Amino acid sequence: MNSLDGIRILDLSRVLAGPWCTQTLADLGADVIKIERPGTGDDTRTWGPPFLQDDQGADTHEAAYYLGANRNKRSVTCDIAQPAGQALIRDLVRHCDVFVENFKVGDMARYGLDYPSLKALNPRLVYCSVTGFGQTGPYQERAGYDYAIQGMGGLMSVTGERDDLGGGPQKVGVAVADLMTGMYATVAVLAALRHAEKTGEGQQVDMALLDTQVAMLANLGANYLVSGKAPGRAGNAHQNIVPYQVFEVAPAADGSKDHLILAVGNDQQYVKFCNVAGIPELGVNPLFALNRDRVRNRDQLVPMLEAVMKTRSKADWLAALEAAKVPCGAINNLAEVFADPQVQARGMVHHWQHPLKNELKLVASPMKLSATPVRTDLPPPLLGQHTEEVLRGILNYPDAQLSDLKHKKVI
Repeated sequence: MNSLDGIRILDLSRVLAGPWCTQTLADLGADVIKIERPGTGDDTRTWGPPFLQDDQGADTHEAAYYLGANRNKRSVTCDIAQPAGQALIRDLVRHCDVFVENFKVGDMARYGLDYPSLKALNPRLVYCSVTGFGQTGPYQERAGYDYAIQGMGGLMSVTGERDDLGGGPQKVGVAVADLMTGMYATVAVLAALRHAEKTGEGQQVDMALLDTQVAMLANLGANYLVSGKAPGRAGNAHQNIVPYQVFEVAPAADGSKDHLILAVGNDQQYVKFCNVAGIPELGVNPLFALNRDRVRNRDQLVPMLEAVMKTRSKADWLAALEAAKVPCGAINNLAEVFADPQVQARGMVHHWQHPLKNELKLVASPMKLSATPVRTDLPPPLLGQHTEEVLRGILNYPDAQLSDLKHKKVI
């Protein structure tokens, strides 16, 4: 049994924000029917290399990007630009609880697939729209892309090395505005489903990448609104906590530079760190004893800590700091991440039996529920893999109707 057994989702989203939402819902047990363009499908199917290699080592047409955002779904091809395709979607809507789309504002209305039109067919429908800027406001008709949103939403102004050290605007290495919009959309859909169960009434969920990026500013957004002062880039340092940053340590065995993360989160941990580092006097120095003073006096404190950190190796520091329960960590590349015994023990890689490859390895869901574990039964689908299965099983379309739709290239 899964948490969302019995919930069916019609997914007209593509690329990342929408698919990340529906993948999360699929992991939790929802039946997600992914609608894709005949012949081409989701844009990310071609976003490679790398592409999935089959058991003979040859590249397939399945990009790793697509595989990472579409597990546990069923793929149905449908050309929604054709009236027959729009009719097919309307037929499916009658059997679905949730509708997710990330088309530009107004596109769904032109196809007769907007919320008012579909609500008339299914009053309980939860209709989730994911766009760059939302359904209202002066930017509503603009296309939204994660990279631009990271810039417009302030994230790039606080990401990267300090400007006085040669820094400049820097995006995050993964599409965090897309990913967080997908996660917020998941929460909103679940809340709307709860409301529909209680009242019998669906609603529209309006998700915007820019809204999410602004919300993601978190403590830095609050810092600005409280102080009126816009924070700048701080590199690997924390705006509100010291010492909470990357430090260079003694060179690695091959002579290369080595680093670790020190994440002292409170005054007690700071005292422990100073004792481990052999500088107990800095732990009680009134200039640094309280975090508020360490933040104000970071330009005095950090250079002293930098000198101390270079006296011992990363392995020595990690062992000593972990024993003293001072938060710290290595800076791993992805090979080291997936080789980490904790990552392995937590089952963060799952092996799938994919139609084109046995034992396909993909990152697993991080959600671990004791009574209703996430599902792992459907690998990311091939384009249109489940078209006939869905149209026969849910809509009872006869063979003649399926043949006609294929002939007209609707499916």
